[in-house]
Amino acid sequence: MNIIDGKKAALDLRESLKKEIGELRTRYGDLPGLAVVQVGDVAASSVYVKAKTKAAKEVGIEVFDYHLNENVTEEELLKLVGKLNSDEKVNGILVQLPLPSHINEDKILESILPEKDADGFHPLNIGKLSLSKYIDESLLIPCTPYGALILLKNLKVTLAGKNALVVGRSNIVGKPMAQLLLKESCTVTIAHSKTINLKDLCKNADIVVAAIGKANFIKGDWIKEGAIVLDVGINRIEENINGNIKKSLVGDVEFNEASKKASAITPVPGGIGPMTIACLLKNTSIAYKNKKIEILK
Repeated sequence: MNIIDGKKAALDLRESLKKEIGELRTRYGDLPGLAVVQVGDVAASSVYVKAKTKAAKEVGIEVFDYHLNENVTEEELLKLVGKLNSDEKVNGILVQLPLPSHINEDKILESILPEKDADGFHPLNIGKLSLSKYIDESLLIPCTPYGALILLKNLKVTLAGKNALVVGRSNIVGKPMAQLLLKESCTVTIAHSKTINLKDLCKNADIVVAAIGKANFIKGDWIKEGAIVLDVGINRIEENINGNIKKSLVGDVEFNEASKKASAITPVPGGIGPMTIACLLKNTSIAYKNKKIEILK
């Protein structure tokens, strides 16, 4: 059994990007720019924004921080996005989710120019994933499934023909993950909360991508012997250990039991999470290069 080290893979990707961005600066005389927009003071959002900002600066990306009051209006936020859309120094725009309930998240995300969509959430970029001709080094792909795919390909196993099960049908993980696996010629099944025979589907899957958002939902004995398990879930739980309440992070898969059967598995934390941030930086670099190529045409 191989525990997939997402931290090491993310570090390798960031080091590669740092070198690439240094070369881009030498060639063009400027740097990729990432605008990070946070609304309100949700603790988890603040942690994520801090980690993303720190990682971006470390690889040489110029970061433009915008921390707005939680009472900001939808119109004011749209106005800021419009300003960033027209700013030549900004190549990527990230609006940290979730947003306050009075703001329509879809409306905000769709207002970001597709070519500056660092998260890869814009409907145009998501749509291109369903057309194989667009899936190349110029496409901005949702960061979490992008990171999962990189970890999968790092295993150097033949993917063509493998039975892949994606548990979860969200627009930002499940659906794009399925499209990426189809591009690799896997036979893909998407399961979700209303799937009746999930256990049987798991037992037949060579690759399981768990993205359902329920702690330890997929049991270890559901995993096929030798399968690859990519656990996207991040769930905070409380456990009673010898009379003491301990808070911990777990995935959607019962790790200890599943790891006895899987040939490779991502831990939580330390698996997919670090790759999500690294792929955000990669998308920003891609957006920058796309812009330069467009200018030179």
